[in-house]
Amino acid sequence: MDSKEANRPLKAAIIGSGNIGTDLLVKILRHGRNVEAAIMVGIDAASDGLARARRLGLQTCDSGVDGLLSMPEFAHIDMVFDATSAAAHVRNDALLRAAKPSIRLIDLTPAAIGPYCVPVVNLDMHRDVHNLNMVTCGGQATIPVVAAVSSVAHVHYAEIVASISSRSAGPGTRANIDEFTETTSRALETVGGAARGKAIIVLNPAEPPLLMRDTVFTLSEDADESAVETAIVDMVESVRAYVPGYRLKQRVQFERIPSSRPVEVPGLGLRSGLKTSVFLEVEGAAHYLPAYAGNLDIMTSAALAAAEAIAARQTASGQGAFDDTFAGIQ
Repeated sequence: MDSKEANRPLKAAIIGSGNIGTDLLVKILRHGRNVEAAIMVGIDAASDGLARARRLGLQTCDSGVDGLLSMPEFAHIDMVFDATSAAAHVRNDALLRAAKPSIRLIDLTPAAIGPYCVPVVNLDMHRDVHNLNMVTCGGQATIPVVAAVSSVAHVHYAEIVASISSRSAGPGTRANIDEFTETTSRALETVGGAARGKAIIVLNPAEPPLLMRDTVFTLSEDADESAVETAIVDMVESVRAYVPGYRLKQRVQFERIPSSRPVEVPGLGLRSGLKTSVFLEVEGAAHYLPAYAGNLDIMTSAALAAAEAIAARQTASGQGAFDDTFAGIQ
């Protein structure tokens, strides 16, 4: 690859012209530095996402991944974002990999073919992976907190509750609820560092719609409360580098569980230690979706952050520090 080729942004296709794919498109067009949106793919020719992409001058395709593969422009695509569903991604990955083995896939579904990625926690470990899974909206919001606690003390158990507006839960989100709970629970363990993880999602029908709220409970070995709180606050600030609407709703709360009165941890038996409670709120940037749809915004923001860091590694701009990659994405 010559220097001119190495310095160009990576060309990306987005599969899925619904809310998530369209919001991602707008984010890339506004803030992409090392990633350039080139093709928008859907299965509904009349979708707002495809219409918007056409107005913005992108190539579009309304026959799914099969149509993408038949486009001459596909030869120049370096990266594909998949914003469809877990079931569809399995097929999409197989077809794309057969056509171009070196292509990078950023998976915004819970399919989890590739490793789980939460940018501030473990992206450095997976920059060279060809299929990167962005876990779930609840995972992106809560795993950083669990990882922060894990950096101070071993976490026996982590339980998260993601409450999102029912208006922001489209057909794809509703179809993937089982995958959401399973994927998020596993990622709390493999990425967050908890010995056991549990995830719950609540679709809130309140009107007017409420912002995304996430509650994180951890039971860890005994630890210094100030050290745990500092780790959490620092982690929240790191996430805010690419999700500015991500914030603590109140100070971190603690409760000591004495060895004389241990609690039952599923699969682990009786445990004592430090219980940490963290209450988060995620307000969307309202690039395409309403501000209350923070659950969708954090997914597209995390996907773009990961893609930018991967692309930076393949360009001259990749010589900077990892944290610098996130600066200015939002």
